[in-house]
Amino acid sequence: MTSTQQRAELQRRIWQIANDVRGAVDGWDDPRMPTISGLRRRGYTPKSIQEFCARIGVAKRDNLIDVSLLEFCAREDLNKIALRRMVVFDPVKLVITNWPEGKVEMLESENNPEDASTGERSVAFNGTIYIERDDFMEDAPKKYFRLSPGASVRLKSAYIITCEDVVKDASGTVTEIRCMYHPDSRSGSDTSGIKAKGTLHWVSTEHAVEVEVRDYDRLFRVENPAEEEGDFLDYVNPDSLTVIAKAYAEPALIDDAVEAASSGVLPHYQFMRKGYYYADKSSTPEKLVFNQTVGLRDTWAKLNK
Repeated sequence: MTSTQQRAELQRRIWQIANDVRGAVDGWDDPRMPTISGLRRRGYTPKSIQEFCARIGVAKRDNLIDVSLLEFCAREDLNKIALRRMVVFDPVKLVITNWPEGKVEMLESENNPEDASTGERSVAFNGTIYIERDDFMEDAPKKYFRLSPGASVRLKSAYIITCEDVVKDASGTVTEIRCMYHPDSRSGSDTSGIKAKGTLHWVSTEHAVEVEVRDYDRLFRVENPAEEEGDFLDYVNPDSLTVIAKAYAEPALIDDAVEAASSGVLPHYQFMRKGYYYADKSSTPEKLVFNQTVGLRDTWAKLNK
C-alpha cells in the first residue's frame, strides 16, 4: 500500500470513528476528544502539549501513553499562569451574625501567588456569603479542618469565623449556617491570636454571578477500548460530562470576560480548591460557561514518586 493509500485509509477510519461516536460527543472539538481542537477548547496550553510531546519522545512502534501525563504537564504550566478565582459549586448560605448591617467591605486578593506581576483584585465581602456545602459537617471527625459547630476557619483573604448555630429544613438538611466573625482577624493584619487550620473559599450572596461549569472525566471506562471485546462504544463512560448549571462566582469573572472580548485573549483560571478552568466558546458576558481543563489532584506525579 502506498503512502497516499495509507493516508486515505487513515482518513476513512477517522471519519468512521467520528460517525460511530456521534451522540456520545458533540463534535471534533468536544473537550473529551483527544484532538488538538478538543484540547484547545478544554484549555490545554500549547506549552503543556509541547512538554508532553517532549516527555514521551518518538518511538518506532505503537505506544500507549497514560493521559495522566498530559494532565500533569497541563497542571505544571497552568499553576504558573492561571488567575485564581473563587467559585462555589454546591452552595449553602452562611450568615455572619455580628457583621454590621448593610456594610460591604472590599478585600484584596492575589490573582496568582506564583506570579506577583498579575497583581491583586478587589473582592466584595458582606454579612451573607455562600460556601461549599461539603465544607461544613455537623458531626466532624477529629482531623476535619473545615467548618463545624464551635470550630473556626479562615475565609480566604477575609476573616476568621466561628460557627455558632445551624438552621435546618423539615427534612433535616442544613439550609443556613450562622457564625460570628473576629474583627481583628482580617487577612494580612491578623492580631486575633486565633489558630484556624482551615481556609475556605466563598462568594458574597449579594455580589455573586451565576456561571455554568462543565466537569469532565475520561471518555471511556477502560484504558484502551481497542483491546476490549465487542463494540468499543460499549465502553463509553456515561459520566464523562457533569454539568453544574448554576454555580456562583465572584464578579471578577464578568470583568475578565469583558476584557477578553476586547483583547481576544481568554485567561486561564484556577477555581480555588476545585481545578483549572477555561471559558467555553459558547460563553457570552451574559452567560459564562467554563470547561474543566484538569483537576488539582496530581495523580500521575503521585504514582511516579
